[in-house]
Amino acid sequence: MGTFFHLAEWKEIFSQEFGFKPYFLLAEQDGNIVGVLPMVHQQSLLFGNSLVSSPFLVEGGPLANDADVRKALDDAALDLMRQSGAKYVEFRSRTASRKDWACRKDLYATFKRAIGPLDEKNLLAIPRKQRAVVRKTLSSSLTSTIDATEDRFFQVYAESVRNLGTPVFSKRYFALLLEKFSGYCDIVVILDNGQAVSAVLSFYFKDTVLPYYGGGTAQARRNGANDFLYWELMRRAAARGCRQFDFGRSKNGTGAFNFKRNWGFEPEWLEYEYFLGRCQTLPEKNPNNPRYKLAIQAWKRLPLPIANLLGPFLISGLG
Repeated sequence: MGTFFHLAEWKEIFSQEFGFKPYFLLAEQDGNIVGVLPMVHQQSLLFGNSLVSSPFLVEGGPLANDADVRKALDDAALDLMRQSGAKYVEFRSRTASRKDWACRKDLYATFKRAIGPLDEKNLLAIPRKQRAVVRKTLSSSLTSTIDATEDRFFQVYAESVRNLGTPVFSKRYFALLLEKFSGYCDIVVILDNGQAVSAVLSFYFKDTVLPYYGGGTAQARRNGANDFLYWELMRRAAARGCRQFDFGRSKNGTGAFNFKRNWGFEPEWLEYEYFLGRCQTLPEKNPNNPRYKLAIQAWKRLPLPIANLLGPFLISGLG
């Protein structure tokens, strides 16, 4: 089944923003499209040389009508690996199906559940303890709004990821998302006395809302703005007609992973598949890798303007 991450607009985003060489492969039979495989060639001195379907995205692995089409797409990906000089191929699949490929099943999980049209029922579906936190924010001074530009979102998001020790995307990247997915993407901002303290950029696909890039300031942790943020997004999405809330991907053992479970979402483990090619072991481009520990701690101490300047140069090799 096709996902938001298979849309053709990503090809332009990968090319324009990151300078990647994307390959969107199609399998055709009797004039009909019977398979799709978006691939992106990533090269980085720090993080290696890979062919990924698709970087920065939760999913995006091959779609095929049958086993023959799937094999044809797999073969095409391996041909691209050899032609491009990439060391390995990564398919971001929800469920692994290639027995002779390496697989990672316990690093990332996604979180998704149904929502209905009635706010009170959606609120009651949240576990009691978390529901009490949300109810408290509803009687606070916090307010929400939809922003037409990325300006306030970026201020909040950049501070949040710096505090986590993670490089930030460029501000231009978020402007490009709003442009390419116009009508299927928005930004909810939470205000405390007129000051933006929390924000999330979300995508809309079919009947599902996907909060994708979000963050909050230090103040948001004190006044419950992050909890208010996701309730407001759920409420607004339900009013828009969404019937699924996809809380997105989180790494096992992280605060974000636990936060989503507190909201009553259960993890569904993603099974990413790897043809290792010239690699001996699975790639470890994630903060759980001990080799990045000192760099993460140092990044947290960077002044925000410097982190914002350097982040986009590093982020293109991650994801």
